[in-house]
Amino acid sequence: MKLRTKLWISFSGIIIVPIILVILCAKVLVVYQLNVINKTYNIESSVDDIFPNPTKLFNRLTGEIQKTIQEKIQQNPDMFQDSAALDELSAELKRKNTAFIVRKNNQIIYSSNDSLTEIYNQLPDYGESDNEIMNGHYLGGKEGRLVKVQDFQFTDGSQATVFIVMSLNNWIPELKTMYIQLIGAVIVVLILTATICSYWIYRSILRPLNKLKIATKNIKEGNLDFVIEADEHDEIGQLCVGFEEMRQRLKENAEEKIQFDAESKELISNISHDLKTPITAIKGYVEGIMDGVADTPEKMNRYIQTIYNKANDMDRLINELTFYSKIDTNRIPYTFSKINVADYFRDCAEEVGMDLESKNILFSYYNYCDESVIVIADAEQMKRVINNIISNSVKYMDKSQGKINMRIKDVGDFIQVEIEDNGKGIGQKEIPYIFDRFYRTDSSRNSAQGGSGIGLSIVKKIIEDHGGKIWASSKEGTGTVMNFVLRKYQEVHNE
Repeated sequence: MKLRTKLWISFSGIIIVPIILVILCAKVLVVYQLNVINKTYNIESSVDDIFPNPTKLFNRLTGEIQKTIQEKIQQNPDMFQDSAALDELSAELKRKNTAFIVRKNNQIIYSSNDSLTEIYNQLPDYGESDNEIMNGHYLGGKEGRLVKVQDFQFTDGSQATVFIVMSLNNWIPELKTMYIQLIGAVIVVLILTATICSYWIYRSILRPLNKLKIATKNIKEGNLDFVIEADEHDEIGQLCVGFEEMRQRLKENAEEKIQFDAESKELISNISHDLKTPITAIKGYVEGIMDGVADTPEKMNRYIQTIYNKANDMDRLINELTFYSKIDTNRIPYTFSKINVADYFRDCAEEVGMDLESKNILFSYYNYCDESVIVIADAEQMKRVINNIISNSVKYMDKSQGKINMRIKDVGDFIQVEIEDNGKGIGQKEIPYIFDRFYRTDSSRNSAQGGSGIGLSIVKKIIEDHGGKIWASSKEGTGTVMNFVLRKYQEVHNE
């Protein structure tokens, strides 16, 4: 749900829900209090007697009292001259919030409330009223009053009138209670509605914002090991999702930087170690020449050849380092062209074979592809791939008679190059990692093989940039087979 929708719902809820709840509460309270009033005052009243004009209820209430007084007049009219009887009746009517006045021959003989003296001169004369139950007089002044009139005669024939008086300003207790309850219900409903809506908005807006605040503080302090969970799918939730993606990206970048720094340190350590070996050898042979140890042409030639070979090793290491930096910046200089598979790999085999022959390693080359098969590749970089794989095989050769076979196979839309050796092999647990940067199956710094640990990672990068794939299989003690495939070039003829 969108944040705008939530705000509209919350706004509507603050207005509509209290109105509905107040109406329901009012209905319940009015019905309850009406039942109490009907039982207490022995009348039948309805909601219309209270809303919108409660005077109807007062009129009905005084009407019931008038009925009672009529009955008493019929039974014994002279009781309205008896002070004791009138005091008893006054106490009874006071509980109903009602007072009365008795007049005899235009003279007030009894008043149940001293405050009624102010209306004496407003009371109607004898015979002006019709004694109807639902009729009454409304008297103004400081305090509005409803007056019911009951004319009769005492037994001696004198004229008498009973005035039933109810103050319109003094509500009956049940009505007071009802209105207090209604006010209380309105307050409770408003507080409850505001609390629920506020909590909902807090849950939807403020709590996610607080999460983002804490997350921002963590990132500022360099702590990226936390998770921001989006509780909702609104705009704030989308912001949380975006923030979480940013955190993950920052963490990945930080981890990549740490890994890069570690790899760089390892590279420097490997190159330093691998450069130290040929430099030490060169220094030793040069010192031998300077000291006259190479005192024959044969010795001199052997010393110079060794120095040359060690210099080549150093040049190869430096070239690997330079190429590695180009891989990291994706600036490998490729020059793609059409290459005839048979001719190209035959030339590579001849060049590699001569080098391996000098190292007493038997090299065999087999081509199972048609002479016309062509691939699109960078000749120089593919030669680097072949040389790196074969150099790796030579480095880990542990047999007295080393063997390396290179086969070129036709596998449908691809050609597959297979380079097999009979070296010491690679453990099955190590095979998945041999193409990773700086991974060396022999991590000892005193290893005679040396190597920067980036040769096979360079091979993988070049093959993948050619749209190919490389993999390896090996068995310890038997040897290793490196395989990679390249897609054939096919002419597209437009008909």
